[in-house]
Amino acid sequence: MRPGLIVGLDILSGGITTEVKLVTAISPAPRETWEQVFGADPFALETQSPAWAEAMCAAGRFRDASRLYETADGRILVFPNLRRARPGGAAAMEGSNPLHCGVGGLLAPGGPTPGDVAAVFRELASQRVLRRSIYPNPLLQSAWALGRPEGATAIPGVAQVLDLEGGFGKVWSSRFESATRRGIRRAERRGVTVESDATGKLVDEFYELLWATADRWSARQHEPVWLTRRRLAHRDPRGKFEAMAQAMGDRCRFWVARVEDRAAAAYVVLQGANAYTFRSAMAPELARYRAGDLLLCRAIEAACEAGCRFCYMGDSGGSASLAQHKKQFGAQPREYAQYRIERLPLTAAEQGVKRLAKWALRFKD
Repeated sequence: MRPGLIVGLDILSGGITTEVKLVTAISPAPRETWEQVFGADPFALETQSPAWAEAMCAAGRFRDASRLYETADGRILVFPNLRRARPGGAAAMEGSNPLHCGVGGLLAPGGPTPGDVAAVFRELASQRVLRRSIYPNPLLQSAWALGRPEGATAIPGVAQVLDLEGGFGKVWSSRFESATRRGIRRAERRGVTVESDATGKLVDEFYELLWATADRWSARQHEPVWLTRRRLAHRDPRGKFEAMAQAMGDRCRFWVARVEDRAAAAYVVLQGANAYTFRSAMAPELARYRAGDLLLCRAIEAACEAGCRFCYMGDSGGSASLAQHKKQFGAQPREYAQYRIERLPLTAAEQGVKRLAKWALRFKD
């Protein structure tokens, strides 16, 4: 187990918020110090790293607005933060991280405490930002719940987290369901091959598979194909994955499983102290080969070998079938919330517009 992990979990489970005083704030956070704090946080996910911020700025019209804090007792905290590249202080929108940019939230040596979260929340609320969105690390849900200030809008979610303690042998025998193990062996017998790469050479193959899902989403959601494709291109442009590969190096791996040289499934996995299955895509017509199961198995095995403590497998998004699929690999649900601090009720207005648009399209989530 990584140093500081037990201490961090004990702090978060105590239910006590000790007041923390911030004495210094610097923005953007100096990269070298950010890297040091990131490396000292055992709960950190790669989407909280300075390399990730660099990739998102290169691909998404953001600029780095990260914040470094020093507490009265000399501790250093870092808040990864991206600002939309548009003029205007009061009209600015910031996110940690913005929509579709993965997990953000506070970093601290040993993991942030509820008091750290509360102090940073107070400081952020004083900034002239029209809307601030925070997608905190689900591994730290209790700290964020305890540190949340009045007036912050909480948007509930359910994260799927796989505990990698004990190594891959333990995960395989005790956490994978028996049907999952059978499916993986079936994929191996049927000749499914797996390739992993961190240089970016698999970006095109991954993106082609991802783009092909647009037609399937369109049919299921009762949405025009052009609109589905437009939303996908806005959420995940190809350049985003190219920037990730260039900035992240070995910390961003593309995985592709093939059936007779045809891509059947693909994953993008971020890997550091913990692993994060950031994106996936699959060819449904090849589902019988169980290529996706073998691919995810290999990615989890690699995370275990690299010493990762947890694997964050994303949210279920209200999908019972998706949650069940992740459960078959041993992932456990963790309720948490994303937060928004707004000067105007933008979230309520957006939700109203979305409900109206979905009704008009007869959209199905």
